[in-house]
Amino acid sequence: MPTPDRTSLDEIVAAARDILEREGLAAVTMQAVAKRVGVRAPSLYKRVDSRNALIELVAKTAVIELGDRIDATARVSADPHTELRQVARDLRAFAHENPRVYQLIFAGSDATRPDPQVLARASAPVLRVTDDLVGSENALEAARTITAWAHGFIGMELAGAFKLGGDIDNAFEFGIELLADALSARSSERRADRASNGS
Repeated sequence: MPTPDRTSLDEIVAAARDILEREGLAAVTMQAVAKRVGVRAPSLYKRVDSRNALIELVAKTAVIELGDRIDATARVSADPHTELRQVARDLRAFAHENPRVYQLIFAGSDATRPDPQVLARASAPVLRVTDDLVGSENALEAARTITAWAHGFIGMELAGAFKLGGDIDNAFEFGIELLADALSARSSERRADRASNGS
């Protein structure tokens, strides 16, 4: 009679993610994860091929979680400006709740970064919002601009780089509002230009 499984892949990934968040990436070893889930390290290899594969799974599940979170809250309003602000807030909240996981997602190595299909799934809600805001012609460029700005702001914030005082929350809201207005205005200008050139 086969021995019952003492752990699952989900438990292993959750343990690795918890170790990463509490102790840093270097602390995520097969031995440490095995100890956390109550098995011997060789038992982990029945579920995952290597440490890098495990870290990739941590990043993959986190990206899916982030994408699902953004998708759920971005659908609350039909107004693209409101949706965009919420997308940016969700990204920031996720980063504050999971700073090391966030860093892994955005700054991990090629060996641990989730595959393009997972990243595309997570990006879909942002592209939908920017499509509503600026149109399909410039949705990708707008999504990249917003993501780059938000990631830069969040990265500086997590690193404690804002040293001049002031309210950081207000600064974030100011920035995302400015971006939304600028993108929307540019889109309106282009539509007006096309209409005048076609007449």
